[in-house]
Amino acid sequence: MRKLLILFLIIASYTMLLAGDGSRKGTSGAEQLLIPVGARSIATSGAFVSNMTGLESIYYNPGGLDLMNGTEAMFNYMNYVADINLSYFAIGTSLDIGSFALTYKTLEFGDIPVTTFESPDGTGQTYSPSYFVLGLSYSKALTDRVSAGVNFKLINESILNTNATGMAVDFGVQYRFKENLSLGAVVKNIGTNMAYAGEDLKIKTSVPGSSLTSGNGVYEADTEEFQIPSYFELSLAYQLRFDDYNGIMLGTTFRNNNTLEDLMQFGMEYNFQDLLYLRGGYNMQLQNSDQSLYNFTVGAGINYEMVDGISIKFDYAFRNVDQFPTDNHVFTVVLGLQ
Repeated sequence: MRKLLILFLIIASYTMLLAGDGSRKGTSGAEQLLIPVGARSIATSGAFVSNMTGLESIYYNPGGLDLMNGTEAMFNYMNYVADINLSYFAIGTSLDIGSFALTYKTLEFGDIPVTTFESPDGTGQTYSPSYFVLGLSYSKALTDRVSAGVNFKLINESILNTNATGMAVDFGVQYRFKENLSLGAVVKNIGTNMAYAGEDLKIKTSVPGSSLTSGNGVYEADTEEFQIPSYFELSLAYQLRFDDYNGIMLGTTFRNNNTLEDLMQFGMEYNFQDLLYLRGGYNMQLQNSDQSLYNFTVGAGINYEMVDGISIKFDYAFRNVDQFPTDNHVFTVVLGLQ
């Protein structure tokens, strides 16, 4: 256990050395890795990294996956920005050796007109880019206080016949001092660089100095590699029960980015009889705060326990987007079977 924590802190320290540099904006790719999932977590601004459990914890801290009971299935839908929609699917189960889960995140861009040098106004054809992240997660509760987890992710971006592929890993740990106080840490998106390649980058043209009968040559654009957006998060959460019916949970998370400004995230969740939840949160950008894209979030949820160990959770979140005409609306459904 001690060796695991030491290794985790070394990786986290290395990530922090590269982090918090707003001047590097635009130097990384695979931005879909930064789009959050789960209406509960989005409504609380991702502040509960230290105590989020079940399938929704996979994106924020895989260390919480093994704290779910039985089997869960999750579907998440978000209308993002610029008419882009996000869908996310996850399924996981708890076994004696730990918990396993599969995840799939995809962006839907709609139909985009095809333009060429010869037809700058469009050829009449359309295309739709394909961006997805496929994940495999494993988590284990090491003691009654400590749980750890890891995500392995395949990242793919395709535009017509051009694509880029990469791999990434997340590491997460949760520690519970007592029932109502928890600490969490996670390192996200440590992986390979990506570069675009494919048939659409090849251009047929005449070869200078060749004879008229020699035919055309084929040139392929040499694309620049780009990093994926990695970051480190440290989180603290406190839960307070007023009585058997009412409770409140407060959380905060510090995010250290490698190609963006650092963030402080604050969240609150009110709980009535473990049935109805009201949530709110705030994202505070620590550098260049006037350029912050997201700030406040709100949401609500219902957790209904059905017969025979079957449960259903429905959550909604609203996230304000400052520099776009439309805001984010997120819907999440989680089915549980014990």
